[in-house]
Amino acid sequence: MKKTVRISFEGKTYDVEVEVLDSAVAAAPAAPVAAAPAAAPAAAPAAAGGTEVKCPLAGSVFKLTVKVGDKVEANQEVAIIEALKMENPVVAPCAGTVNSISVKETDTVVDGQTLMTIA
Repeated sequence: MKKTVRISFEGKTYDVEVEVLDSAVAAAPAAPVAAAPAAAPAAAPAAAGGTEVKCPLAGSVFKLTVKVGDKVEANQEVAIIEALKMENPVVAPCAGTVNSISVKETDTVVDGQTLMTIA
């Protein structure tokens, strides 16, 4: 199974495609297959009429850079997930206002988990 992971290094953001060989080894680093400049992740409509911001990888919430009621722009950093001792930014898939935040700093999160909604 291939996954795309967003990595920031020296102020530049890259989307890297990796291959997960086994779910038991999912926490181990995989070799990068391709790198390209970052693009906004696909927006998923939320049940409450907003857009869900999904966690791109398993880890822990290192920092939330927005709070409920904040206005955000598309591709604005809204959270940082720590995984494998790396800080991975999570960006807003669209412009809007933060409706809800379903995690707090230090929470453990999994790939695909909803972090917040933007309306």
